[in-house]
Amino acid sequence: MTLERKINDDIKAAMLARDKKKLDALRAVKSALLLAKTGKDISGGEIPGQVEMSLLQRLVKQRKESAEIFKSQNRNDLAEVELFQASIIEKYLPEQISEEELHKIIEKIISKTGASSIREMGKVMGMATKELAGKADNKTIAAIVKQILGG
Repeated sequence: MTLERKINDDIKAAMLARDKKKLDALRAVKSALLLAKTGKDISGGEIPGQVEMSLLQRLVKQRKESAEIFKSQNRNDLAEVELFQASIIEKYLPEQISEEELHKIIEKIISKTGASSIREMGKVMGMATKELAGKADNKTIAAIVKQILGG
């Protein structure tokens, strides 16, 4: 089942359950998917899986950043809404890899690329981003790469 179909089914279920908070989060995902579908990068109307995962990650990241801003402005009511939406969207992402596993995978990627200094971080990040799409946050990946390469 495609992500778009799954989202549509979940929207229907949320409407029947009259779950407005969940419905708002799902509609945001559907809106982002529709925008991506009409973009110039998509041919044939199908969104590639990697694009879907990066889109979902971006939506979660936006929600979490907004929640932090709301918390800093003492608007915990709005922060809770953003965090709830992030938790709903995260359910459509693959299970996140633990830091220990992530560390091992990145070490393998570094040995494949032959990177030995922080100057070659771009090469490592390119491979890591492709291999770990949707399974780990790029910010975490970059921090581990810097740590290993001694940056």
